[in-house]
Amino acid sequence: MCFLPACFELVGMVLLAPKLLGVRPLEAALLGSVVAAVSPAVIIPKMLRLIEDGWGGARRIPQMIMAGASVDDVFVIVLFTSLTGLAAGESLAFSDLARIPVSILLGIAAGLLCGSLLAVLYHRVPIRDTAKVVLLLSLSFLLAALEDRLSGRVGFSSLLAVMAAGVALQMRQGETAARLSARYAKLWVAAEPLLFVLVGATVNIRCALDFGPAAVLLLFLVLLFRMLGVWVCLLGTALDRRERLFCMVAYCSKATVQAAIGPIPLSMGLACGNLVLTVAVLSILITAPLGAFAIDLLYQRLLQQQTGGGDT
Repeated sequence: MCFLPACFELVGMVLLAPKLLGVRPLEAALLGSVVAAVSPAVIIPKMLRLIEDGWGGARRIPQMIMAGASVDDVFVIVLFTSLTGLAAGESLAFSDLARIPVSILLGIAAGLLCGSLLAVLYHRVPIRDTAKVVLLLSLSFLLAALEDRLSGRVGFSSLLAVMAAGVALQMRQGETAARLSARYAKLWVAAEPLLFVLVGATVNIRCALDFGPAAVLLLFLVLLFRMLGVWVCLLGTALDRRERLFCMVAYCSKATVQAAIGPIPLSMGLACGNLVLTVAVLSILITAPLGAFAIDLLYQRLLQQQTGGGDT
């Protein structure tokens, strides 16, 4: 669930996009790395509600979906970073491939170290939660800047570092992490509309009209690949067919990741930039509402509700 569904969707994009959109395989792979990420903004609130109400609790289905979606996004973004470099330079060397595991390991190590140091600071020094949020946000920006400074020298994933810092803080200061998470959620209320407005303002309407029908067909076809990947992941588990079907449907929503990384190829001046942005926006418009609606429609039919005495 952490990477296999995204790999299936990426393979589907590489196979189908050249035929439907006329792009090269590398451009199709770049497009797939943008579209393949699942949306935490859609999935996590829905799964948290299911956890509170006890749906799928016996087999921890909502927890599994949330955990898989979080790591899935990290995997896809690291892959996207590598593919944008290849698309810009059109060269593939062993060192480029070796940078991927190095960036993952260094990112996790740096994040765990920084998160642990922050946890010690928060424990020993009385600081208001607002100041703690500012410190954590500053650390995130610092790690992002560090990735830029190390670019070309050694692989380093700032996204993984930030995520690992949060994990370390949660492990050492769980109550503090919960309070900071609530404050970050309030910041996101203002940041999310701004992000989507900026993305919408950069969409090329003519490109959307030219590629719209083919892009919509492509999105639905690669979603079938993704659902197949989820089904393969769940083979041999204790989940029944209905629960597997729910996981397949719940794992299809796109939104925040596409809005965040969709404009990057265009800003880099890549020839496929307009197309990537157009398909990213279409994936948000189609899958985000459909995915949320499908979860609300199907969870009572496909999952069992856990009560105090067991499942019902």
